[in-house]
Amino acid sequence: MKTVKQILDNKGYQIHSVTPASTVYEALEKMAQEGIGALIVLDGEELAGIVSERDYARKIVLLGQKSADTPVKDIMTENVICVGSDLGIDASMSIMSDKHVRHLVVRDDGRITGVISIGDVVKAIIDDQQFTIEQLKHYISGRG
Repeated sequence: MKTVKQILDNKGYQIHSVTPASTVYEALEKMAQEGIGALIVLDGEELAGIVSERDYARKIVLLGQKSADTPVKDIMTENVICVGSDLGIDASMSIMSDKHVRHLVVRDDGRITGVISIGDVVKAIIDDQQFTIEQLKHYISGRG
């Protein structure tokens, strides 16, 4: 079974971030430019939180706030769930499901090394299943 590290090896280790003082509008612009649904919030080198499109929808749109006037710190999630890169993808999926989150911050030796999304984990699980199916087909047909 694959690990978080293998997901990052395929996806890349780039970390997209904003500061707590950035406006929600700036964060949304960055998410749109990068084609992602969440950003890490860094206060200097320290992890301050994570902000997602879901935070925007629930804490700006539904409450009638203005994204250009609201700092990210007002809507970000402060208690970020972090995992190590050696964690298996099944365990990652369980954490996401149990905690109702779509992104996990990957941290090794106290340093942020990446972010994985539920889509990354689902893709890895599907890839593993496809590989197993192909192996079984070859075995059954006598080619493996």
